[in-house]
Amino acid sequence: MAKTSFSQMTRVFGRIGLMSFGGPAAQISLMHRELVDTAKWLTEKQFLGALSFCMLLPGPEAMQLATYCGWKLRGTPGGLLAGLLFVLPGAAIIFALAALYIGFGDVPLVQSAFLGIKAAVVAIIFQALLRLSGKVLTGRLEWIIALLSCASLYSGLLPFPAVIALAALVGLMRPNRSPESPQPTTHTPLSATLKTVLIWGTLWAAPVALLYALDAQFLIDIAVFFSKLAVVTFGGAYAVLAYMVQAVVQDHGWITTGEMMDALGLAETTPGPLILVTQFVATLAGHHQGGITLAIAAGLTALWCTFIPCFLWIFAGAPHVSRILGHPRLTGALHVISAAVTGVIINLSLWFTLSLIFGPLLTNHAIPLPDLTQFQPLTAALVALASALLLGLRLPLLLVLGVCALAGMVAATLL
Repeated sequence: MAKTSFSQMTRVFGRIGLMSFGGPAAQISLMHRELVDTAKWLTEKQFLGALSFCMLLPGPEAMQLATYCGWKLRGTPGGLLAGLLFVLPGAAIIFALAALYIGFGDVPLVQSAFLGIKAAVVAIIFQALLRLSGKVLTGRLEWIIALLSCASLYSGLLPFPAVIALAALVGLMRPNRSPESPQPTTHTPLSATLKTVLIWGTLWAAPVALLYALDAQFLIDIAVFFSKLAVVTFGGAYAVLAYMVQAVVQDHGWITTGEMMDALGLAETTPGPLILVTQFVATLAGHHQGGITLAIAAGLTALWCTFIPCFLWIFAGAPHVSRILGHPRLTGALHVISAAVTGVIINLSLWFTLSLIFGPLLTNHAIPLPDLTQFQPLTAALVALASALLLGLRLPLLLVLGVCALAGMVAATLL
């Protein structure tokens, strides 16, 4: 079979990058159609093996799947091309949306539109929770792990990385249900893998070291936080959000819960990985700290520390995919981690819903509680509307966001 040209890859992966709305499931389906069904560059078995590998990794599985597919076609240059084309269109749009949000977010009518978008965000998280729980919570252990995960995070008993680490440990210790089956492998020298890790690890660390040299403390905090996020966030963008809410809102105080929900709503309207919400959050936090220049620097720092690790995981692990997928204990650990992530998303949906409908939660108790005297019926009605449209009628996501934004503006005008 003739080698796929870079011009062909640019056209196909560029189209994927511009059309990849709707979250990981829709993006993975789009890639399958383009790469397996239409272009026939990969077989069904190769694509599913790649997807299984990417789901074992921290970070955005759809972006990593695009990178792996590019690597499979044309090695490291192909992986870079595919990964960048998947991320950069959405990143450019996120910067534009952040600028509009900073410039016009305080206009009353715009705030009313964002109230509707926040309501839609709650419904979006409910939808993600229902989809994941149906696949993952298949037994008593999985339910226990999910509920303990939610309780630990909501009460503040354990931080997100500790929850994921404990879930991985339980999964590794769990007895194998099926014997290990050998997989055909190709030998890749350890020296080659170490070289890859060194190159990409250096690329990851170099800007962070420069920030330390410049004593740019806020950007150092951004770089360290989003680098940590890149290592521990198994389970996709909604797991990332749960950790981000706890850290950027409660611990660092960089943005508010409302701004966090606006960030997610806007990120849902752009192509590319939903994890681009990290760029929006960092840009907004940078603007709060020091204006537009710091906002751009913070957004670029978050982008670098979010996505450079993705290239590291793929390029270091891709030559070993067959061997990695041949270990049931690893897939078992992933299953238990997925149960914990379900609990993480339960915590996220609970926090967002209560904060939106009742305002800031009361934290002078053992666990955060809603202030029942601050109940907001309009917001509750918008959440119900969004849930009915997305979960009941199953309308397209972008349409639901638009309808809810319009409903928020109409309600503000009439009331």
